[in-house]
Amino acid sequence: MLRVGLTGGIGSGKSTVARLLAANGAVVIDADKLAREVLEPGSEGLREVVKAFGEDVLNGDGTLDRAALAAKAFASEEARQTLNGITHPRIGALTGQRMAEAPEDAIVVHDIPLLVERDMAAAYHLVIVVYADSATRLERLVTSRGMDRRDAENRIAAQATDEQRRAVADVWLDNSGEVPDITGLWDRLVGFEKNVRTQSYASGSPIVVPYDERWPAQARRVARRISVAAGGRHVEHIGSTAVPGLAAKDVLDFQLAVEDMETADGLRDVLARAGFPYVGPYEDTPRGEGEWSKRLHAGSDPGRRVNLHVRIEGAANWRWAVDFRDWLRHDGQAREEYAALKLELSQRFAADAGAFAYGEAKEPWMEAAVARVEAYRGGQAS
Repeated sequence: MLRVGLTGGIGSGKSTVARLLAANGAVVIDADKLAREVLEPGSEGLREVVKAFGEDVLNGDGTLDRAALAAKAFASEEARQTLNGITHPRIGALTGQRMAEAPEDAIVVHDIPLLVERDMAAAYHLVIVVYADSATRLERLVTSRGMDRRDAENRIAAQATDEQRRAVADVWLDNSGEVPDITGLWDRLVGFEKNVRTQSYASGSPIVVPYDERWPAQARRVARRISVAAGGRHVEHIGSTAVPGLAAKDVLDFQLAVEDMETADGLRDVLARAGFPYVGPYEDTPRGEGEWSKRLHAGSDPGRRVNLHVRIEGAANWRWAVDFRDWLRHDGQAREEYAALKLELSQRFAADAGAFAYGEAKEPWMEAAVARVEAYRGGQAS
């Protein structure tokens, strides 16, 4: 299944987006509904809330007075943490149960307000953030929901900032005005789910494009997912997209550090489930003595192509990938040469879908670069 995190500030309209996704066929797990479920009359969760916040958070019929609880729980950080400590473990257990019940080919959308606050982004294949500016959100809460203005302001202030949400957003939907069109997003999710289920990787044009300022943020998100899936192992953003200002194919390259190739092979299935299926064993072009073997994985997301090189940490090919990247970051002339070469070869071999001819044509320049990289490495060490 494909796991999608859906979040946004209170009043942003993420529930509207959740309904649109559900109408297309997504299985939506609503964290707010689960939060109500774990605090139903007679539940252990409700008993704990009453014990922590007092009998006056109950209505006369024994149900939870949510407005009364909110007034207390959002009045201070300590009170908010107390409530979270009661509800979050129970909601988490119920969420796991609902996900386990979803079909194998489901696109499961987890509608969760506190995805950012709870640092959960890396647990999903994709994160969608629904945005509306704070003034619009406040107006919606007061006029549409009838919420007390001070209470609404406290709730908005207690949540993540727009900057924090943007940092985890693979997809940013602006819902400040008209309801966003999710047609393209849904097509992406359908393709992504199929690729994850069949352990296939996304392909695309090998054309070199100008440097994209979005690449570093995208790389941080993907690297975190890879690291979490691989048990916290070190991940490096490498290749041309890791060099500011350098034209490149729109593919993010990473290397995952492992102790040995046996460990790399042991990670094959967990990486595939995380959206990075196995491509095969490869031997990098040797640039000197040492170990040049690796395991290659690639990304399943049609909207964000990824190559993942699994290499032994400290091996010759692991070191070369880092040194070549850092040399290009440091040497402006080399960066300009390489960019010009890549652009020219990209146009010449535009019809080469596998990019093999493109790679072979780069080799003379790459071979000549070995001595320059070694000189750079020596300068850094001295």
